[in-house]
Amino acid sequence: MRKDVRILLVGEPKVGKTSLIMSLVSEEFPDEVPLRAEEITIPADVTPERVPTHIVDYSEAEQSDEQLYQEISKANVICIVYSVNNKKSIEKVTSHWIPLINDRTDKDSRVPLILVGNKSDLVEHSSMETILPIMNQYQDIETCVECSAKNLKNISELFYYAQKAVLHPTGPLYCPEEKELKPSCIKALTRIFKVSDLDNDGILNDNELNFFQRTCFNTPLAPQALEDVKNVVRRNMTDGVKDNGLTLKGFLFLHTLFIQRGRHETTWTVLRRFGYDDDLELTQEYLFPLIKIPSDCTTELNHNAYLFLQSVFDKHDKDRDCALSPDEVKDLFKVFPYMPWGPDVNNTVCTNDQGWITYQGYLSQWTLTTYLDVQRSLEYLGYLGYSIIYEQESQAAAITVTRNKRIDLQKKQTQRSVFRCNVLGARGSGKSGFLQAFLGKNLQRQRRIREDHKSFYAISTTYVYGQEKYLLLHEVMPDFDFLSEADLACDVVCLVYDINNPRSFEYCAKVYKQYFIDSKTPCVVIAAKTDLHEVRQHYSLSPQEFCRKHKLHPPQPFTCNTTEAPNKDIYTRLTTMAMYPHMAQADLKNSTFWLRASVGATVCAVLGFAMYRALLKQR
Repeated sequence: MRKDVRILLVGEPKVGKTSLIMSLVSEEFPDEVPLRAEEITIPADVTPERVPTHIVDYSEAEQSDEQLYQEISKANVICIVYSVNNKKSIEKVTSHWIPLINDRTDKDSRVPLILVGNKSDLVEHSSMETILPIMNQYQDIETCVECSAKNLKNISELFYYAQKAVLHPTGPLYCPEEKELKPSCIKALTRIFKVSDLDNDGILNDNELNFFQRTCFNTPLAPQALEDVKNVVRRNMTDGVKDNGLTLKGFLFLHTLFIQRGRHETTWTVLRRFGYDDDLELTQEYLFPLIKIPSDCTTELNHNAYLFLQSVFDKHDKDRDCALSPDEVKDLFKVFPYMPWGPDVNNTVCTNDQGWITYQGYLSQWTLTTYLDVQRSLEYLGYLGYSIIYEQESQAAAITVTRNKRIDLQKKQTQRSVFRCNVLGARGSGKSGFLQAFLGKNLQRQRRIREDHKSFYAISTTYVYGQEKYLLLHEVMPDFDFLSEADLACDVVCLVYDINNPRSFEYCAKVYKQYFIDSKTPCVVIAAKTDLHEVRQHYSLSPQEFCRKHKLHPPQPFTCNTTEAPNKDIYTRLTTMAMYPHMAQADLKNSTFWLRASVGATVCAVLGFAMYRALLKQR
């Protein structure tokens, strides 16, 4: 909403422009009227809409055409004043003033006009019969007010309507010729309806209507008032109310009715509460609230954010199979202006046998987005209405900024839940297979993935000491000479080589010596494709000797060419190393350490899934 309003009064000489301004300010008709009133500013605390208002007079005798043009360009609303007892001044509205204003304003952002019939005390009849055809002819005319500066009739109302025309314009909402809402308004109100439809059944029940009312207007509706609203809709359309709840058609009808009855501030209050600006676009302030992220800190979703996202999943998982079908995904993202998830997401997170994103995979994708691009996550939460549903100041309330990683190292403990593992290796070494195996896909399932649907990320949960953590794997392109800071910034490094390719390990050795030999980031060497015959590597040291020399783990054997889903123990190890980088290598080599870290991982995973199923049954 605008921070101030600038009202310009124009019209023929002697129609009473200056008198109107002076009567408003002094609350009495002036004995002497100057040629032109000085610009006045009405403070915010004495205006109905709590916005500072500047009122500007125009005098043909004192101002040039150029000065008039400048004032027109600066005005937010223009009052064209005529005298109700002077036909010539009425004719000039269409023959001179409206064409002049239109010529001096941009066609796509026309300034709203108010027609002001002054001196109503001098006649017994109304000028509205003459004015109505003019109002129907020009869309930019918001309203017409008849008033009297002498009797102070409708003076306050005149300036209130002028202010309202700026702060609650009809133009973006409604087409008077068609007598219906404009497409952009329907689109915005449809999103608002879907966000407010908390159970996604296509109707707003009494609880949802009351929540909506309280959210927008800070007060619930009494039961009788709710029934009255629904009865109004019932009387005017057959499918506006269903199962005693308001349908989308009924919701849109109510807003059409508000606007037709001159109560468009009601619709604007709703639109602005849900983040829309005067052009019916979601504001940058709403979508991208300020959030400070110091260097070496990461971003995660907090508990309330996960609860909200769980409720969104539950609301769209119509068949209660703990996965989102393509149609359910499409329905979930109807409140977005575009589809945010591409086909690569199905190869970034866990899916079921049909290739649909599971509940676990859904939360993982949100976790990934928040970690990699928190601004995008804020935007997505904004579309879903997080701050409105959870009654928070902004989506920033959903984000936890972790403490500096150096402090974690000093304290030898971390509060983080998401850990990044960068996976490096020569081309064809098995990096992609390593990522997909984390999602439970064996080689047979991986071969079905289309080239253009591949992902360089994989994220899922692991369990360390019974704690659920997210491990994010990132496949780094094998360009040895151009590894960026992003390629190197992570919590643990995976160096993958193909045991069947004699030249594969050399890349891992060179990358380690160039970038990680003096780093505090833990490194693990993965001996991939162990289902194939192992050949001697063309490097001065064997992989085992290299690891021994640099005090690394022995190469960890790995294959995804299995009948069932590949073994996930290695991923638990990686998460553990990421969580405890300060641990001595001797401890990390100790098999009992791994046993303790992995204990209960399978049980926790099964319990987590079972608990969600139980929650679904309760709901």
